[in-house]
Amino acid sequence: MGYRCVAGFTEAATLTQNQQRIPAKTVLFRSGDSCKGFVVLHEGSIRVTLTAPNGREVVLYRVAPGDVCLQTFSCLIEDRHYSAEGVAESELVAEVIPAAQFYQRIAIDTEFRDRIFKAVARRFAELESLVENVALSALGIRLARVLLRLSKHHPEVDATHDQLARETASGRAAVSRQLAAFAETGLVKLERGRVTIADRDGLEALAGSSN
Repeated sequence: MGYRCVAGFTEAATLTQNQQRIPAKTVLFRSGDSCKGFVVLHEGSIRVTLTAPNGREVVLYRVAPGDVCLQTFSCLIEDRHYSAEGVAESELVAEVIPAAQFYQRIAIDTEFRDRIFKAVARRFAELESLVENVALSALGIRLARVLLRLSKHHPEVDATHDQLARETASGRAAVSRQLAAFAETGLVKLERGRVTIADRDGLEALAGSSN
């Protein structure tokens, strides 16, 4: 099947007139890219990460159906380029609204505008929580929260130490030391490329700590 690039996305067979099916692991945008349109996600998940000058990455947020990508929204509203990277974590079904149509709908479609602004407000609240979490919570607490979130109520967490470092805005070595400490206390079991939660109640108690 042939693909062609549209507004930074890879378009496959047409689902509806404006929808696109995008393969998992596709890089949707990189820092410095221009934004050609607003994305409405119908299926899948997008991971948005920021890379510091020293090469360390941090996961800013994920975009699920009903969410707004702040990077895309800000680029359209402020007419600037992307400053982060977005990657499809799974296969996506998305609709790309060209910039001109997006501006028009924001201006005249009250329901659309209210839905977008409420989603943006929710996203800002999530980012505030992320900043508070990184600034005020110890690594052990942040790591416990990430393990519980990524496990999705299953015992296994399929994530490398590098991936966990990005999720916790920390370094790989620090995450490895903290995981080893968790293993010593029986909270987790460690295998190559995988962490198994051995004491979910204990992790939940730690994740709920305030410091």
